[in-house]
This record gives sequence, C-alpha cells and structure tokens, in this order.
Amino acid sequence: MTQTNLQHMLNQPDSINKLVWIMSKLRDPDGGCPWDLKQSYQSIVPYTLEEAFEVAEAIENKDYPELEKELGDLLFQVVFYSRLAEEEQRFDFADVVSSICEKLIRRHPHVFTEQQFANEQEIKANWENEKIKERANKNQQQSLLDDIPKALPALMQAAKIQKRCAHVGFDWHDIRDVLAKVKEEVDEVEQELNHSDINNEALAEEIGDLLFAVVNLARHGKYDPEQLLRQANKKFTRRFQYIEQHHIDNDMDIRQSSLQYLESLWLQAKRLS
Repeated sequence: MTQTNLQHMLNQPDSINKLVWIMSKLRDPDGGCPWDLKQSYQSIVPYTLEEAFEVAEAIENKDYPELEKELGDLLFQVVFYSRLAEEEQRFDFADVVSSICEKLIRRHPHVFTEQQFANEQEIKANWENEKIKERANKNQQQSLLDDIPKALPALMQAAKIQKRCAHVGFDWHDIRDVLAKVKEEVDEVEQELNHSDINNEALAEEIGDLLFAVVNLARHGKYDPEQLLRQANKKFTRRFQYIEQHHIDNDMDIRQSSLQYLESLWLQAKRLS
C-alpha cells in the first residue's frame, strides 16, 4: 500500500471496517507489528479474559467513560480472533457478524416473527430449547453438559451446570429446599471437622459440595454467583482497608494488634458501610 493510500485509510471515519483494516495492517508480514504477528488464538486468550473482567469492573464502578474504552478493547479481541481465522481461510469478521445475527433472530421468534409466548418463562424456555437444538447438531455432543467451557471460572461453571440440569427438570422448585441443602452441606463439613483424625481429602470434597450448593442458592435467588462474590470481595476489601488506615493514622503495627481489637475495628467499619 502506498503512503497516499495509507493516509487515505487513516483519514476515513472510525468504523468497524476501519478497525478490521487496522487489524489487517497490524498482522501484515510486510511492515506489521512484531508483537501482533507472533500472536495465536491461544496466546491472546488471557488478554480476552482480562478485558472481559475489566468491562465488568467498569460496570460495577459505574465508570461509563472507562466502560466505553474497555468495550473497545473487548471488541478488538473479537476482531483479532477473526483476523487469525481469516488468514487460515476459516472465516472472517463478516462471518462472525452473520452468525450472531442469524442466531439472535432465530432465538427471538416473538420479536422477528408472528410467534407469541404467554410470558417471560415461555420465552426463556424457547431460548433454552433452541440452544439444545444447536448442541444436538454437534456430532460429538453426548450430554447437556458436554460443551460447558472448562475454562470458565468455577462459580460461573457451576451455575451453568445447574441451569442446564434445571431446564430438563432436575431442580428444586422452592428456594427454601435449596437453603436446606446448604445447611445439610454445612453439617457434613462440620462432621468431617469433628473427627479426631481429620481426613483432608474428605473435608475438601465436602467444602466443594457446600460451595456448589451455595451457587445453587444464588441461582434460585436469580443472582449471578460470580457477581455476588465479586461484590462481597469488594465490601471485605473496603472494610479491611478501614482497619489498615486506622493503624496508619495511629502509627500502629497491625500485626501487633489482637484479634479482639481488630474485630472491634471491623464492627466499626461495618457500621460505616
């Protein structure tokens, strides 16, 4: 590409097409970016996950200017994968767009066709049924759970497993039954701890079962367990930093404070937030 043509493209209004072109230039063996040229699907996965979590953090913080930037970074990840696939003659960005358009139209017949559903529950059931049909078209699919990504964070993976099973009827109907299961799992953890000779493997298994049950409780409450834990982490961090700041302000070493004193500061932090 001549310098004139290059400048012409750079002067074009920002658009998806311009972004796709920028990606092609970054991956151009003749004058592209050395870092971008050596990347593969596998090597950019960590960046994709990082960008997705940065989007989530911007939303949690209600930082919408930052959200605009993070969404751009996440979009770039999609364009990057699409460029790699185009170079291998598998598909390109236009195919990615075409695929999602077809899927969304097919999964929303109540919007794009004359088909109607009585309520939101029927809409969700139709959505899940369409997903089941899609999975059935994969020859290797033997189970409802086969294509749940192993790389998902464990809380998200647990919720997805439970949701899939619930769609075919393997689920409690009352959240109080789920809470009873959580209590049952707590009792089983306690039983393991009460043994004179604690079996660490058995204890670990029971704690895992407890975590799985708590995820189910969150799901029945229509909460995202990953989001709930992130919020709890944020709250704990804020309260603990109050304790740290108290020690800094009073020229104290937190490591020298008793647990009772730290607990009193924790209660102060709770009252403030």
